Amino acid sequence: MRRYLYITLFSLLSVACRPTPVEQHLEEIPKENLLEVLLQGNERFSEDHPLHPDQTLDRLRDLSQGQHPVAAIVSCSDSRVPPELIFDQGLGDLFVIRNAGNIVADYEIGSVEYAIEHLEVPLVIILGHTKCGAIGAFVEHEHEHSHHYSEYIQKIIDFIDAEEEEQVLQRGTIDFYEKAIEANVLHGIHELKNKVPLVSELIAAKKLRVVGAIYDVETGRVRVLENLD
Repeated sequence: MRRYLYITLFSLLSVACRPTPVEQHLEEIPKENLLEVLLQGNERFSEDHPLHPDQTLDRLRDLSQGQHPVAAIVSCSDSRVPPELIFDQGLGDLFVIRNAGNIVADYEIGSVEYAIEHLEVPLVIILGHTKCGAIGAFVEHEHEHSHHYSEYIQKIIDFIDAEEEEQVLQRGTIDFYEKAIEANVLHGIHELKNKVPLVSELIAAKKLRVVGAIYDVETGRVRVLENLD
């Protein structure tokens, strides 16, 4: 009898832990509502009641025939910032490009351009986050002459240091770190608009939204920084 109760309890817990099925997939949402829907997903995540949509074997099998993500997201490689989780989405929903510092250089631009031109995503998000290590290294590197980074980490710092949006900031202010995080996101947006003619054309035609946002690693919330559509 006790063994039966254990098995029953385990079965109930297994069912309770399964992702809640969601009837509507992101690709069925009108493109003008996609940002709002992603922010709603982030609200669910930050309030600890995610739905875990599109995380089933059926979804996996459907996607074997092709992908149709609705948003391209450039985000940091930081292990605390997984876009699919913080927006409460699943397989096939987001086209994600990640690197330390969510910088937007040639490879990232090419990846986003592919998502826009070939996958026809109507939404691009450049996603920075609080307490970013790459931005922190940039903020501190002029004051820590004894600290020597490797050649390749230094390249990341130098890239951020060369961004025009960072250079106009005044070092030494109390909120310099936070402003540097925002400036880095804005640089990514400006790079996409200035270097990819298709981006500006689609924005003007109301077929594409390019958004900057900051994720707070303490609260789990995403704050939209700038919308350039």
